[in-house]
Order: sequence, then C-alpha cells, then structure tokens
Amino acid sequence: MCISYAPGYMSTKPTPESILRQIAQIHRMDHGTVSVIRQGPHGPYYNHQRYEDGRNVSRYVPTEQVPELKQAIEGYRRFQELVKQYVQLRVEQTRAERQAGSKKRARSPNPPGPRGRNPTVDGPI
Repeated sequence: MCISYAPGYMSTKPTPESILRQIAQIHRMDHGTVSVIRQGPHGPYYNHQRYEDGRNVSRYVPTEQVPELKQAIEGYRRFQELVKQYVQLRVEQTRAERQAGSKKRARSPNPPGPRGRNPTVDGPI
C-alpha cells in the first residue's frame, strides 16, 4: 500500500479518489516480461513474452523499443497495484457502513427462532 509521510505529520491513508487520480496518470501499459534472448555482435536481442487469450506469446523487440516497453510494463504493474488498493479501500468502506448500519438497527424484543408453547392458545400440554 502506498502511504505518504510528511515531516511533523502522521501517515495518511490514501483515499479512493487519490488512487483514481494516480491511475489516470498512467499513460502507457503492457503486460508480460522483457528478457535478453541472446547476445549478438552489436548487443543483446530482446524478447517480449506475455499471455494472450490463454496462450504464451513471444515476440522479438528491437533494442531501441526496449526502454519504452519496460516503462509500459511498469505502468501495468503499477495499475494492478493501485486497483488492488482501491478495491481494498472500497471493501473496508462497505464493511464499515454495513457494520454501522447493523448497530443502528433496533433489536426485536423477541429473538427469532422456535417459540415456546402458549397454553392459552395451543391448549394444555
């Protein structure tokens, strides 16, 4: 979880809105990994490996595109991390609201469940 610290202040918990703002700042995304498949006479050859439609797909990446691709992969990783934080905050909020609502509800004087027999209504035992 991303928690920011400011001198003289306690840590602040991110809000759903602040997480959405951070997500909006991610401009490029791709998934998978970039790896060196072999060394050539003029430098390494790179491979971009990912899953598409349940299949492992691997493609050659020209050296000049590697930094941008790595940035896009990092963008996707950051997106996943932020979405996880967003979901966790919303789950906590939903549970807190539900808990607060259950405390406000008046309890019935007669709890649910089987009732004892009433001799005046049900007859003698």
